[in-house]
Amino acid sequence: MSVEDWAEIRRLRRAEQMPIKAIARVLGVSKNTVRRALAADRPPAYQRQGRGSIVDEVEPRIRELLAAWPTIPATVIAERIGWERSMTVLKGLRPGAGAAPGVSATGPGLADRICGW
Repeated sequence: MSVEDWAEIRRLRRAEQMPIKAIARVLGVSKNTVRRALAADRPPAYQRQGRGSIVDEVEPRIRELLAAWPTIPATVIAERIGWERSMTVLKGLRPGAGAAPGVSATGPGLADRICGW
């Protein structure tokens, strides 16, 4: 249900004193939808379900390896867990992962382009 539908249902009920059955018929929705809109304190909000990550099922084993050997390379982790996908995902799980200060993971930074180095 859109915010506009929610507002229209509430307007028809409160301002026009229209019965739930009539509102459902006019807007082409079920009576339960009208009841739910009238009972809601705020307009509906879009919420996407989290899909998770491809690493979720092996993450405990990766964390276990990193706890035992904090400097273990991602390639060795991949070998030990049977990982056949991209190494980028595994590299991101290491504590403090990310680019070094002043280094861009996507290429030369703005300062490099401006200075012409």
